[in-house]
Amino acid sequence: MRFTRLFATLLASLLLSTGLARAADTIAPKLRALGVDTPRRVLFVGNSYLYYGDSLHNHVRRMAIENDKANEKKYGYKSITISGGSLAQHDLAHYLKPNAVGIKEPFEVVVLQGNSGAALSDKGRAAFVKAVTAFDALIRASGAKTALYMTHAYTRVHKKYDPDMMRKVETLYLETGNRIGALVIPVGLAFEEAVRRKPDLQLQKDYDGSHPDLIGTYLAACVTYAALYGTSPVGNPYDYYGKIDKDTAAFLQQVAEDTVRAFYTR
Repeated sequence: MRFTRLFATLLASLLLSTGLARAADTIAPKLRALGVDTPRRVLFVGNSYLYYGDSLHNHVRRMAIENDKANEKKYGYKSITISGGSLAQHDLAHYLKPNAVGIKEPFEVVVLQGNSGAALSDKGRAAFVKAVTAFDALIRASGAKTALYMTHAYTRVHKKYDPDMMRKVETLYLETGNRIGALVIPVGLAFEEAVRRKPDLQLQKDYDGSHPDLIGTYLAACVTYAALYGTSPVGNPYDYYGKIDKDTAAFLQQVAEDTVRAFYTR
């Protein structure tokens, strides 16, 4: 009994030291895998958070191709964004029609990214849930799977900075994802973990404390890749053609792997 208690204490200390442990009442994701083997037709729907840094979908696609080069031409990725927009402003029913956005076959996965401030108000949360629920019905009817891109929190320079913002975002995305049976991609948690490990790391633009900088987009891509493909990004040679130095890429890949593993094993 004494050994068991000691082991439990040491384990708890280890988890806390990594910054990945959460309160006992933290919501766990019900869906822990996408259920699609090597998705090659993926649609991203959101706003400038997806667009910044040469567009998130480009990076995720390139990472996926590194492990599937023989099928490179089969990868049909599309990203549709509205600057400052919310999900409700998108005409998803049109996007999902065959060849409507240049992809002849139906999409296999649709990644939805809501407005960055949605979790900060009752109105924003309600609008997010309503849009995601309606979109999920359309996505399922098309034969695709829904994934939710959990956004990151604002930094202190943002006028709407809230020290509890990440917990609010996390709760909104997890509760919504669990309700509709969608995969939640823990991008925001990876941002949080990366800065915990390296407090001086700048993942977001210093002029607004909101939009991702290039390495922020790269980290988001690593997390998205790991979540969609169930494959660790660690060791993936893609580094945006040398624009991200090897040490930084390795660090961000490790943070992504650790975050995704911790999130889906809650």
